[in-house]
Amino acid sequence: MSESDARVDASGRPVTGRWFEELAVGTVIPHALRRTLTEADNVGFTTMTMNPAWLHLDFDYAANETEFGQPLVNSLLTLGVVVGISVHETTLGTTVANLGFDKVDFPAPLFHGDTIRVETEVLAARESSSRPGQGVVTFEHRAFNQADALVCRAVRNALMLARPA
Repeated sequence: MSESDARVDASGRPVTGRWFEELAVGTVIPHALRRTLTEADNVGFTTMTMNPAWLHLDFDYAANETEFGQPLVNSLLTLGVVVGISVHETTLGTTVANLGFDKVDFPAPLFHGDTIRVETEVLAARESSSRPGQGVVTFEHRAFNQADALVCRAVRNALMLARPA
C-alpha cells in the first residue's frame, strides 16, 4: 500500500487524522487552526445550551459584580472548540469513538476577543484487547490565549483505528 492509499478510509474518504500506530506516547501536535472567540459565539452557545449564568450573559453584572470585570467565555464552549481544533490533525477519519474525559481544567479565564491556539500530546496508547485493529489513546489537549496563558487543559481517551492493511 502506498502512502497516498494510507490517507483514505475503507470507503475512500480522505483521512487527515492519525492512525493508532502514528500516535506514539510523547508525540506533541501543534495544531494549525486558531480561533478567536467572539461575543456572538459565547452568547449563542450559552443560550442554546440553556445556561442562564449571569457571568456569561450579563455585561453589567460581569463588570460590576465579578473580579473579571467582563463576561467569561462559557467553559463548555471553550472545551468544545479546543477539542474541535484538534480533530483535523488527530482523529478525523481515524477514530471510532470518544471514550470520555479524565480531567478538564480552566486555569485562566477566556474573554470575548481572545484567540486560542491548541496543541495535543499523546500521554498513553495501548492496543485494544477486545477490538482487533483498534487502540485506546489518551490525549492531553492544551489551549493557550494570545498572551500564551494556558486557558484549558483536557485529558481524553479515544478509541482509534489502526492503519488499514
